[in-house]
Amino acid sequence: MNSTPRYQTHRHQRTVRDTHITLAHGSGGKAMHDLIDDIFIQNFNNPILAELEDQATLNLAHLLQQGDRLAFTTDSYVVDPLFFPGGDIGKLAVNGTVNDLSVGGAKPLYLSCSVILEEGFPVETLQRIALSMKIAAQTAGVQIVTGDTKVVHRGAADKIFINTAGIGVIHPNFHISHRHIQPGDVVIINGELGNHGAAILTARGELALETSIESDCQPLSSLVETILGVCPQVHAMGDVTRGGLGTILNEFALKSQVSFRLYEQFIPVAEQVKGFCEILGFDPLYLANEGKLVVIVEKKSADTVLSAMRSHPAGKDACLIGEVTVSPPGMVLLKTALGSERIIDMLVGEQLPRIC
Repeated sequence: MNSTPRYQTHRHQRTVRDTHITLAHGSGGKAMHDLIDDIFIQNFNNPILAELEDQATLNLAHLLQQGDRLAFTTDSYVVDPLFFPGGDIGKLAVNGTVNDLSVGGAKPLYLSCSVILEEGFPVETLQRIALSMKIAAQTAGVQIVTGDTKVVHRGAADKIFINTAGIGVIHPNFHISHRHIQPGDVVIINGELGNHGAAILTARGELALETSIESDCQPLSSLVETILGVCPQVHAMGDVTRGGLGTILNEFALKSQVSFRLYEQFIPVAEQVKGFCEILGFDPLYLANEGKLVVIVEKKSADTVLSAMRSHPAGKDACLIGEVTVSPPGMVLLKTALGSERIIDMLVGEQLPRIC
């Protein structure tokens, strides 16, 4: 990680003897070296990281073989609780950044990982999180090639915060942007909405609810590759995370000055999530997701895209849920199962804080 002086590691015989993080683990000395080696180097090991320089050096020729544009994104993760049904903060940090790259048409390649630790955080818990990141990165086909570790005083943070930045490459044939959305396009989602938000709130234990809802946390890179393999002319894609489907479609509508019409009967929501929302007064259209994307394509391409998505594990429940129209510009409308129509406005405030 980039605040570590250069040194070589050949083993692994564990050298961290502390059971909890101390301020010494952020000092830049031996305790920090041992922590980074034991937890991060051993889990994220790859040839680029193994150089242990203050930066990752990436081969431009290799990047240019795969595309003509670089995609770069960053995100921070503060989810509470750290572990939840279907995932944890480490898995979330990798998949969230991978998905941000993927929905722009990029092939994700490299991630950074910066960790802010609170004094007193269990070392064993940090090891669990790093191992989860390792598995998530392997699944998504990316490498964690650089990073940083900081330790703050007890009470100055909430256990652990993670920042991941990602680099990917976009193929010359892919030009995905809200600017390409036009009336006559259709709206496709790759599966059930709201599972992540419901799983997180249930895991917090603040409510007397017992459910088997799991987060949908997963990488979307392979699914996007499948979609673009049959339809390179996808107009737009979006990662449906905080604020849910309602928020991202409002963003698209405002940027493109088109209207979206959704059909309630076609929007997939698990029965348990529906019940969860009815009890707590939530709308599943605004609940967070961590493995869902919305795809905007020409109507003539809809069947081809749906068939390809349904052939992929991350898109087996893909549905066409709406269409793009001319008016009213900048708005999202929902035709309910009863035949009435209501406005799906931009989410105001945060239904569930610390969701990712």
